[in-house]
Amino acid sequence: MAAGARRSPRGAERGLTAVSLRAWPERFPPGTGDDFVSNEVIVQGLTAARVRHFLTDTSEWEGYYDNVAGISFPRGGGPRREADLVLRFGTFGFPAPRRARRRVPGSRRRRPRPAVWTVQQDGGPEERLHVLHAWLVEDPPAGRGRVLTQETQHGRPAAAPAQERPDPKPSGHQARLDGLVSAAAK
Repeated sequence: MAAGARRSPRGAERGLTAVSLRAWPERFPPGTGDDFVSNEVIVQGLTAARVRHFLTDTSEWEGYYDNVAGISFPRGGGPRREADLVLRFGTFGFPAPRRARRRVPGSRRRRPRPAVWTVQQDGGPEERLHVLHAWLVEDPPAGRGRVLTQETQHGRPAAAPAQERPDPKPSGHQARLDGLVSAAAK
C-alpha cells in the first residue's frame, strides 16, 4: 500500500460517499457474480483530479501497473477514456481481445458518481467473461483523496481464481490501486 494510505471500511467516515447497490446494473451487484473484488485507499494530499487523469488516460497505465498490456482502440479514439469508447487490453493473463466500454462518468448533485466500465470477453464457456468495474474517486474533507474500486465478474475465467487462496485478484487490484496513487501523488 502507498505510504500515507489507510484502508477504511466503506461508509465508516462522515463525508465519504458509499457506492450504492442501486448504482449497479441488475446483472452485476456485489456478491452475485463468480468473483467480487473491492479495494480502497484514503491518502493525505491526494486529489481526485490527479487520480482521474491517471485512471482515464490509458497511455499512463503501463507506467504504474505491471499487469496490463496490449492497449488498443479498435474503433479509433483514445488514449483518454470517454463515454462509449471501446478499447482492448490484456490483464491477469488474459489476452488483449477484451472489449471495455466506459459509461456513467461525472457527478450529480455535487456527489461523486462512479466511473464505470464493462468488459466483455467472448468465446466458449472456458473463455467467456463479463465484468463491471466501478471506480469512485473523491476529495473527502481534510485534504485527502479517496479511491474505491469494485469489480463484479461473471464467467469461468473469474470463478477459478476466486477459489484460489489467496485469491490473486484482490492483490492484483491493490497493486494497480497503489501504482495509481503513487503516480497521482507525484
